[in-house]
Amino acid sequence: MATNSSNGATKQPPMPSPLRFSKFFQSNMRILVTGGAGFIGSHLVDRLMENEKNEVVVADNFFTGSKDNLKKWIGHPRFELIRHDVTEQLLIEVDQIYHLACPASPIFYKYNPVKTIKTNVIGTLNMLGLAKRVGARILLTSTSEVYGDPLVHPQPESYWGNVNPIGVRSCYDEGKRVAETLMFDYHRQHGIEIRIARIFNTYGPRMNIDDGRVVSNFIAQALRGEALTVQVPGTQTRSFCYVSDMVDGLIRLMEGENTGPINIGNPGEFTMIELAENVKELINPAVEIKMVENTPDDPRQRKPDITKAKELLGWEPKVKLRDGLPLMEEDFRLRLGVPKKN
Repeated sequence: MATNSSNGATKQPPMPSPLRFSKFFQSNMRILVTGGAGFIGSHLVDRLMENEKNEVVVADNFFTGSKDNLKKWIGHPRFELIRHDVTEQLLIEVDQIYHLACPASPIFYKYNPVKTIKTNVIGTLNMLGLAKRVGARILLTSTSEVYGDPLVHPQPESYWGNVNPIGVRSCYDEGKRVAETLMFDYHRQHGIEIRIARIFNTYGPRMNIDDGRVVSNFIAQALRGEALTVQVPGTQTRSFCYVSDMVDGLIRLMEGENTGPINIGNPGEFTMIELAENVKELINPAVEIKMVENTPDDPRQRKPDITKAKELLGWEPKVKLRDGLPLMEEDFRLRLGVPKKN
């Protein structure tokens, strides 16, 4: 059973499928990835599909995800894609659930805040119901947004956060906080095997080009020759984790024995001005940097304390920002049709 000294779990986890204990025939591990057509989800699918013992089922409603991200697996005998909204019940036989489904960019969750909170709450309830029914282990990708605008720096998992419950971002921040609560309540009441990852800013190929997230904004602007728009004051900080490191952390958490929550992110901290200058230098030195108005409740600082990830998962990020940005640039050039000048 998952170890966590403070979770007070009283029940044994539900039994997994009898196929797990078959003497003569070892069946494949059946893994559900919700939101698997999205940015992080599709990279996770790539990694899971590399293992020939895995069968992967993706459930995605394509609100922010794209079939294009999964095109190399469509038609593969160990892969299945279902157009499904997690706010509706899903009846399926699986051994593990990676629950990533949720709009994760301010542009999308402000466009439809009610949909966002429904996905976080009802979607997580449905996935926990599924985990309970079939005895699956479930991993929730929570977020650094549960810390809100933190008064503690860097943020350890023990910090409860500083969140505005009625702001324009609350559908996401509070939605993920409720999702974590549901995970632990199902764990304590029903013995469900849970894993919670609090993921920090992640970047890499397949990010939505105009999704309002800062790395994709800057790279797209630099490639189009537009000014890089930095929100005032420009001294607010973020930590950026390359997607391959993130996927490695999620798989280690799922396969390990700790419920979490565990921060997964890169503790390298950059101000928005520094990030803009890096992108400008690497991609298009001719562009200007322009200051623009900020969005409400924008956190001033964001940096993970990854002590737990190092100790419990043996995980830490390997890809530095200056090495990751060119890999993302290459992907954006292809999608925007902007060839590199020799």
